[in-house]
Amino acid sequence: MYDNSAWYIINMSVTPSITVSYRDRIYMIEDIILKLVEYGELNQTALISFCGLNLKKHRCILDELEINGLIQKDESPFGKRMVIVYRPTQKGIEFYRSVLEPYERFFPRKKESVVIVNNNNNNTYNDNLAGRPVIKSSHSKKEVEQKHQQELPLIESY
Repeated sequence: MYDNSAWYIINMSVTPSITVSYRDRIYMIEDIILKLVEYGELNQTALISFCGLNLKKHRCILDELEINGLIQKDESPFGKRMVIVYRPTQKGIEFYRSVLEPYERFFPRKKESVVIVNNNNNNTYNDNLAGRPVIKSSHSKKEVEQKHQQELPLIESY
């Protein structure tokens, strides 16, 4: 008879670290409108695929964008099936330019910061002995501060 706990420990020591990242809703909306503007129109499957979304989880976002007039949904028969095609509206393009583009400039997506969950149990990582997520960055704190100082305009105080 095998001891399951021993197998689990062996399996965990072999398993590499898991990278977990999440995308905010605003960035999903931005991706949807941007892809529709880029391609003109997309069927539902292509749109969901290009944006990296899950139809079951994120259909509500598409519905809200349609209700608010930012995208247009058209259904057309294709044989026995109905094909759903999405197009951007002028209001959606203006929303992207006036709200989403500036938001992306002020709060860019952090590609260099990744949450790493370490499954190794060998105590070689002193910063993650408790197995909690640790934020690792490919840039030093000094480099990030210099980059922010270069990008942000100086504001004079009165």
